[in-house]
Amino acid sequence: MEKKYESAAVEQKIQQLWAEQNIYKVAASTETATRPLYSIDTPPPTVSGSLHIGHIFSYTQTDIIARYKRLSGFAIYYPFGFDDNGLPTERFVEKKKNVVAHQLSRSDFIKLCLEETVEVEDQFKALWQRMGLSVDWSKCYATIDVMSRRISQESFIELYKKGFVYRKNEPALYCTACRTSVAQAELDDAEQPSVFYDIKFTVDQESIVIATTRPELLPSCVAIFYHPDDVRYQRLAGKMATVPLFGNQVPVLADETVLMDKGTGLVMCCTFGDKTDIAWYKKYNLPYRPSVGRDGRWLPTTGILAGLKVKPAREAVVAALTAEGLVVQQRAITHAVNVHERCKNSIEFLELPQWFLKLLPYKKELLACADEINWYPQFMKARYKNWVENISWDWCLSRQRFYGIPFPAWHCEGCGHTILAKSEQLPLDPQETAPIGNCPSCNSSNIVADTDVMDTWNTSSLTPYICKALYEGNDVKIFDRPYEPMGMRPQAHDIIRTWAFYTIAKTWMHHGTIPWKDIVISGHVLSGEKEKISKSRENSSLQPEQLLNQYSADVIRYWTASGTLGSDIAFSENQLKIGGRLVVKLWNASLFIAERGAVGTFGETIQGAHSSDNTENSDAINNWIKHQATVCFAEYQRYFDKHEFGLALNVVEKFFWHDWCDNYLELVKDQFFNPGNYRAEHIAATQRTLLDVGLRILQLYAPFMPHITEAIYQEMYKQSVGAASLHLTEFATVQKPAESESSVAIAQTVLAVVAEVRRLKTDQKLSLKTELAELVLVGDAEALSRCNGQVVIIKGATRALEVKDAPSGESLLQERDGRWYATVALP
Repeated sequence: MEKKYESAAVEQKIQQLWAEQNIYKVAASTETATRPLYSIDTPPPTVSGSLHIGHIFSYTQTDIIARYKRLSGFAIYYPFGFDDNGLPTERFVEKKKNVVAHQLSRSDFIKLCLEETVEVEDQFKALWQRMGLSVDWSKCYATIDVMSRRISQESFIELYKKGFVYRKNEPALYCTACRTSVAQAELDDAEQPSVFYDIKFTVDQESIVIATTRPELLPSCVAIFYHPDDVRYQRLAGKMATVPLFGNQVPVLADETVLMDKGTGLVMCCTFGDKTDIAWYKKYNLPYRPSVGRDGRWLPTTGILAGLKVKPAREAVVAALTAEGLVVQQRAITHAVNVHERCKNSIEFLELPQWFLKLLPYKKELLACADEINWYPQFMKARYKNWVENISWDWCLSRQRFYGIPFPAWHCEGCGHTILAKSEQLPLDPQETAPIGNCPSCNSSNIVADTDVMDTWNTSSLTPYICKALYEGNDVKIFDRPYEPMGMRPQAHDIIRTWAFYTIAKTWMHHGTIPWKDIVISGHVLSGEKEKISKSRENSSLQPEQLLNQYSADVIRYWTASGTLGSDIAFSENQLKIGGRLVVKLWNASLFIAERGAVGTFGETIQGAHSSDNTENSDAINNWIKHQATVCFAEYQRYFDKHEFGLALNVVEKFFWHDWCDNYLELVKDQFFNPGNYRAEHIAATQRTLLDVGLRILQLYAPFMPHITEAIYQEMYKQSVGAASLHLTEFATVQKPAESESSVAIAQTVLAVVAEVRRLKTDQKLSLKTELAELVLVGDAEALSRCNGQVVIIKGATRALEVKDAPSGESLLQERDGRWYATVALP
C-alpha cells in the first residue's frame, strides 16, 4: 500500500474497475437464483441543464441503502431514468437548437429532444459515477423514449377499458400563463392582497348588496345564493336578480353551504370563480357562461372587458361600477389563492374536453394501500393520508401542450365515439397516424385526432412498470403480466402528493397491489436563506463538479449520511472536513495492518471455520475487540434495516475511532515493535484479529465511503477472499462475541489501566511515550487477577518496565531520581 492515499487518482481507478468488471450489473437469470432480488425505483432527474448539491444529497442516500442491501446478501436491481418529458426539457431544447416546438411535428420534436438530451444525460451519468453510485447503467430509460411512450399509452388504454379513465367537458383547473390545464397536486397556496367589493344588484327594483373579490367575473354570473336559514333574504326565494352593468337576469337560490357571516351573506355564482361555483353549477344545472379565454383574456362576449387580462379587467369593471354608483364599499383583505406551482400564476377554471382518472370513488382503497407500505420516516404517511382525504377533484390527465406523450385516441365527429389505438400500433401520435377502420359505432370516416398530451406525472407514475420492462427486456403487454412490488421507492417529501400518490393509484388500478414495499423520504438541502436548493430558484452556489474538485467523492458522501430521513439539512463544510480526516485515518489504520505482516495470512478466515475465533492462544484483548465489533454490527444492522443510515454511521464512528484506533491498535502495536516479548502464537492470533475486524470495518464503511474501502480491499483482501469487489462480499461472520464475560471484563480493566496512565502523563504534561520505571496496580484480588495474564500487554501500552501489585494506594505519578513511577487504582 502507498504511504499516502491520493483520493482523486484512486477514486478514478476504482470507478474504472467497477465499470470494466460490471460489478453492479444484475443478472436476472443467474444471480437472483441464489440471492433474493431487491429493486429500487429511483427518481429520474429532470433533463434541463445541470444538477445541484440537493441532487447529490438525496441520490447518494439512496446509494448508501443500495450498497447496504447488496452487502446484506441481496441481488440489487438499481436502474436509472432521466425525466425529459416536460416543459423544462422542451424549453431547454428550444433554446439550445433555436427552434419553436410546435413548428415541427410532435414526433420530430420528440426525436430532437431525445438526440439533444443525450449529452446532458451523459453529463449526469458521469457525475453520478464520480459520486460512486452503484447503478446498473445498462438499465437506463428516458420518460419520453419509445419504451416509456408505449407503456404510458398502453396504461391509458387499459385503465380506460377498466373504467378508471373517462373524458368529458368538465370544469378544469387551468393556467393561462402556461396555456394548459393542471392537476390539483400542481397547485400551491399563496397569500395575496385583495379587495372585497360590495356591489349593488337589483331584485324587483330593490337593491341587494353582494360582496366579491372578483368583480371582473360579473359577465359570468349565473345565480345568487343565500343560506336558507338567513331571515334577511328568505323573501328573495324564487326571484330573479339583475346583474349590474351586464343586465342579465339570474335566479336567487338558497344553499346550506353559504356562510351567513361572510361578506353580506349573499354570494354570486360565476362560471367559474372557484370550486364552490363548480359544485353549484352541477347541483342546480346552471348555464355555462364563460368570461376567460385560454390566453387569459376576457372573451368578446364580455363587452367592455373584452380582450383585457385579469388585472386590467378588474380595474375596468370597478371603474364602471363606481361611475354608476354601484360600489357600496371596498375593504382590503389578504386571502389564500391557488397558483400554479411552476409559474406562480393564479389559476382559472375553464370548461374543456378533458381526460380524467377517477380518484374520488377510491379514497378508501388508496388509503388502505398506504398501510401496506413501510414508510420511512413513519410520520410521512400522515402527509399522504391527509392529501388523499382532502382530494376534491379527479386527476385531470390532459394537458393542452404540444410537447409530451399524446393520448392514443381519435374522436368520431358524427357520433362522438372515442376510438382507441391497437396495442400493436403503440407508441403513436394520432395526429400522424390514422385509426384502423371507420368509427365502430356509426361507421363514419369523419374522425379527428385527440390533440392533447398527457400530464408528465402520468408517465412518471409508471416508473415501476418501466423498471420492470427494463429488467425483463420486454415492454409489450406489460400490464397483462403479474406484478411483484419493488423493494424501495426513494423520493423527496414535496412530491408525496404527486409521484408517490399517483404511482400508488396507478399500480392499485392495474394490479390491485402496492408499487413497492418501502418508501424512503429524504429532505432537501437548504440554501443560506433556508430555502430548498433547486435549479428553478437559482439559489445553489454549490456546484457538484466544483465540490468534487475540492473534496473526494467519499468525503461528500460522508456529509450526505449526516442527514436524517424526511428532514431538511443545511450544507456543512465542517462535516466535509470531518470526513476528510476519516479518510486519512482509515487508510493509515489499514496501512498499519498491512505493514505488520498480516497480509497473506488471511487464508480461510472468511471462507472456512474462522480458526482465529477458536484458537486457544486468542487472548482477552482480541476476544474483546471481536465482541465489540459484533455488538457494533448488530446495532448498525438494526438502524440500517430502518433506513436510519445516519445513526448506523454514528455507531461505526464510535467503534472505529474509540474501540479500534484509540484502544485496540494502541494495545497491540507493541507486539509488532517488540515481538520478542510475546509468544508467536499470540502475535499470530492478533494478526488474524486485525484482518478479521479490519475487513468488518471496511464492510461497515463501504456503503458510505465505497472508494477508499474498495481500494484497501483490493490491496489487502481480494486475493484471500476471492470476491472481485468488496461490494460483492457479504456481511459474513468474521468475528464472534467473546466466549465468556470474563474476556470482556479483563479487557475493560486493562483499558482502564491504560486510560488512567495516559491521564496521569497528560496531567504532568509528559509524552505518552514516556517510560515508567514501575507501574503499581492497586485493587482487590478479583481486579488484580484480571490483569495477571495481561502484564505484557499493559507494559507495552503504558511503556512500563515493571508491573507490580499492591493492596492499597491511590492513582498518582511521581518522579524519583529522574525516573517516573505510577500507581493506578483499579476499578
